[in-house]
Amino acid sequence: MKIAFLTSGGIAPCLSASIGALVEKYNTLAPNAELIGYLHGYRGLLLGNSIQFPGSVKTDYSVLYEFGGTPIGNSRVKLTNVEDCVKRGYVQHGEDPLKTAAEKLEKDGVDILHTIGGDDTNTTAAQLSSFLKGNGYDLTVVGLPKTVDNDVYPITQTLGAWTAADQGAIFFENVANENTTSMRQLIIHEVMGRHCGWLTAKTAFNYRERLKDKTFFPEMLISKERWDVDAIYVPEADFDFQTETGRLIRKMDKKDGVNIFLSEGAGLETIVREMEAGGETVPRDAFGHVRLDEINPGQWFANRFATELKAEKVLVQKSGYFVRSAKPNKQDLDLIKRSAFYAAEKAMAGESGVAGLDDEKNSEMNLIDFHRIKGGKPFDVTMDWYQSMLNEIGQ
Repeated sequence: MKIAFLTSGGIAPCLSASIGALVEKYNTLAPNAELIGYLHGYRGLLLGNSIQFPGSVKTDYSVLYEFGGTPIGNSRVKLTNVEDCVKRGYVQHGEDPLKTAAEKLEKDGVDILHTIGGDDTNTTAAQLSSFLKGNGYDLTVVGLPKTVDNDVYPITQTLGAWTAADQGAIFFENVANENTTSMRQLIIHEVMGRHCGWLTAKTAFNYRERLKDKTFFPEMLISKERWDVDAIYVPEADFDFQTETGRLIRKMDKKDGVNIFLSEGAGLETIVREMEAGGETVPRDAFGHVRLDEINPGQWFANRFATELKAEKVLVQKSGYFVRSAKPNKQDLDLIKRSAFYAAEKAMAGESGVAGLDDEKNSEMNLIDFHRIKGGKPFDVTMDWYQSMLNEIGQ
C-alpha cells in the first residue's frame, strides 16, 4: 500500500502535526505502507515531484508535533484553473490538470491521498476525488480542514485556529508595551481573517484574559486601561465611522492611547471600491482573492482614524506570519490527533471526504462529503462571550 500526503494553501499551526498524527495512526493500521509526500502541494502532484518519507518518521513522528509550517511545502494551485496552471508551467496547453493529477497518482501507485488545507484545498480535492471516481481510478482521498480563520462550512473548529488566537494574544502583549513610547498613540493590531472575524475576536478575548494575570502599577504609566482593547472590527459587523471616532476620541483623551484589533477583511469592500473608482488594479491571487498584504487594510484604517484622534504616533502591526507559523498548542494538537486518526480509519475503509467536527452532527467527528465543504463561513457576532467583551470595552 502507498499513502501520499500533500499540504496546500497558506500555512497554519497544524500541517506538520497533522502529517505526524497520520503517520502515528498508520503505524497501527498499515505498518508496512510506503509513505510519500508531494512537494509544494498540488504543484508537486502536477509536476510529479514527490519524496519518500524516511523510515525513521514512523518511529520519530512526534518530532513533527514540535514544528509549525509543513515538512513537504505548500503552494496555491487550483486544478480547475487551467489557464493559471498552463501559465505557471504545471501542465501543457490542451491538458486537463485534473486528468494530469489523476494520471500522476496512478503512475505513482497511490492508494490513499491525504490533502491537508483550507476550503480551497479541499474543494480542489473534491473536484479531484469526483474526477477519480468518475473515470474509474481506484483511489481514496481524505482531507483535513486547516485554516486559522475558522471559516469553513460545515466545520465547527478548523485545525490551527485555536493556536493562532493564542499566539496573536502573545504577539500583541509585546506590541502593547509600545504605548509607553509616546503620547496619544494609536496602535492597530491587524489580524488575519479575509471574510471571517473569528480569529480577531478570539485573539482579543485571549489577550484580555492574559491581562487578568498581570499586576499593574496604575500610579505610573502601567495601567490596565492603557493595555486594554478599545475597539474590535470584524467583517461581519458594520459600524458608523463618525460614532466610533467620537467614542475613540474620548478614549484617547482619557488614557492617552487607543488599541484596535482589526480583521484584515474588515472594510475590504469599501477599500476595493475606492481603488477601482480611482482606476487602480486590485491585486488578486489564482483563486480570485484580493491580495490583502498589497492593499494593507490596517494602514487604510490608520489613515482614517489618525487625524480625527489627533494621534501623535500611529503603529500598525500584523500578526499573520507570527501566528500561522507556530507549532500547535495542546488544545489544537488534541483535535489534530482526533481528526487525523479518524481520517486514517476512514481512508483504510475506502471512504473519501473531510474528517472534522461537523456543525450538522452536533459538532461530532464525522467524515464530511467533499461537496459540503465551502469557505466563507462567517463569525457569529451574537455569541455571548463576544457580546460581553464588546460591552466591557464600551463598543
